[in-house]
Amino acid sequence: MKLASGIVRRMDELGRIVIPKEMRKQLNIEEKDPIEISVEGASIVLTKYENRCVFCGAVKPAIRYNGKLICSKCIKAINKSVEEQQK
Repeated sequence: MKLASGIVRRMDELGRIVIPKEMRKQLNIEEKDPIEISVEGASIVLTKYENRCVFCGAVKPAIRYNGKLICSKCIKAINKSVEEQQK
């Protein structure tokens, strides 16, 4: 959902902008929080980064395996798939 804020900021010579304090507070973004930057159509989208399962995108992954986060639901699905292939 896109909400117009009426706030306009200029980008500096290094490509930086300041996210207004009101928006950071509303989205619970604090100093040094990682921010994910992506492109959707003609828009740049900033999202507070949260660790997610590499397979389903669940926010609370259970383990890290070879540098990838995997949730318990996907671990169970992988185990089931491996068991079926071994039959």
